[in-house]
Amino acid sequence: MVLLRANTAVRAARTLRTLAATPSATTAARPFSVSSRRLGGDAHGHHESPYDPPSGYLFGIKPGEKHQKEGWENLMFYGFVPSCLLLIVALAFKPDTSLDTWALEEARRRLEAEGLLVDPHPEHVLPVDEYTSTREGKHPPV
Repeated sequence: MVLLRANTAVRAARTLRTLAATPSATTAARPFSVSSRRLGGDAHGHHESPYDPPSGYLFGIKPGEKHQKEGWENLMFYGFVPSCLLLIVALAFKPDTSLDTWALEEARRRLEAEGLLVDPHPEHVLPVDEYTSTREGKHPPV
């Protein structure tokens, strides 16, 4: 396995030779770099601003001009807003499937079955022997 490649050694020797001949601030800080130092961003300031200058009008529309819709606006108004409204309605009417609600209802049913708790709505409960009483011609009490 070669630990040092030949072209790397040649580049390092050239860099050391140029450092010895012309010492400068940019190459002295970067002794093993052949490339010049690059500055990020807009270093020279000759590019235009990507933003529109303020015009003083609301949303940049002059009085008398008609607003031209952009491509995303129809999708937002006719797709996203109704979807959000449908989601809100669905979440408002979803069934309560929490463990606490189930445990409370189960405890209430068991206490009513044992006779320790009186049913607050007795008219909603059908009698246990409803099938036999209707077969005999008797109607369950209402």
